[in-house]
Amino acid sequence: MIALLLALGSSLAYGCADFFGGLGARKAHVLRTVMIAAPASLAVELLLWPFLGASFDADVLVWGAASGVASAAAFALLYRTLAIGPMNVLSPVTALVSALLPVGVGLVQGEHLGVTGLVGLPLALAAVVLVSAGHGSGTARPSRTALLLALGAGAAIALQLIFLHQAPSDSGVAPLIVGRAVSSAVILAAAAVMYRRLGSERPAYAMSAAAGVLDSVANLLFLLAARSGDLAVVAVITALYPVGTVLLARTVLAERIHRGQLVGLGTAAVAVSLLALT
Repeated sequence: MIALLLALGSSLAYGCADFFGGLGARKAHVLRTVMIAAPASLAVELLLWPFLGASFDADVLVWGAASGVASAAAFALLYRTLAIGPMNVLSPVTALVSALLPVGVGLVQGEHLGVTGLVGLPLALAAVVLVSAGHGSGTARPSRTALLLALGAGAAIALQLIFLHQAPSDSGVAPLIVGRAVSSAVILAAAAVMYRRLGSERPAYAMSAAAGVLDSVANLLFLLAARSGDLAVVAVITALYPVGTVLLARTVLAERIHRGQLVGLGTAAVAVSLLALT
C-alpha cells in the first residue's frame, strides 16, 4: 500500500510537472525552459542529500548516469514527437511504451501479481490511453517518423525509470543526483550547440522552475515506491501521470474534460483500487 501511494504521488507530480513545463514552453523555446527546469530539479535533490543520505559507489554512478542520459533523450524525443502530432494518437503510444517496458522487466526479474493485480494492470494501461487521448483531431494519422519518435520517447522514459530502479536500494538520493547532473550537462551542451536557434524570447522562469522542482519530487517518489514495491505495478501507476495534467488543465485553463477522459479517470480509479488489493 505504501508503494502504491508513493507511485500515485509520483504520477501526480509528473503530471503537474508536464503541465507547468508545457506552459513554460509556450513562452519560449523548449530548451530555454528545460535549461531552467533541470538545474532547479538538481538543486532540490542536493537539498535532500543531508536528510535522505547518498552513497556514490560505482554501481550508483553507472545506473545514475544511464538514467540521466535516458532522461535527456526523453525530453528531446517527447517534445519533438508532440510537435509533429497528432497528439491524441502519439501521447497514448508514448505513455503505453513507458509503462509496458518496466512491467516486462519486473516480471522477468521474478515479480508476481495476484488475481486482482492481473485484472488491475491491464485496466491501468487502458486508463493511460483513455486519459492521454483527450479529444481527437479528426481522422489524422501519424507519419511513420512520428510513430518511431513516439516509441523512442516512451522507451527513453521507461529506461530512465528502469535504470533508477536498478541502482542499489541503500544509495539514498545518489542515483537522482547523478542522473540529474548528467541530464543537465547534456541539455546545457545541446543548448550551447543550438544557441542561435533558441530565439530571443525569455522563458517563464517561475513555471520552468516549478516544473523542475515537481519533476524532482516525482523522481524521488518513484524511486522510493520502486524500492518498497513491485516495479511492474509502480511503473503502471506512475504512467497515469496524464491524469494530473488533465485535472490541472481543467482547473487552471478551464479546458474541457472529454467523455473518453472521464471514462479513463474512472478506469484509473478502479485499476488503482484493484492494484491496492493485490
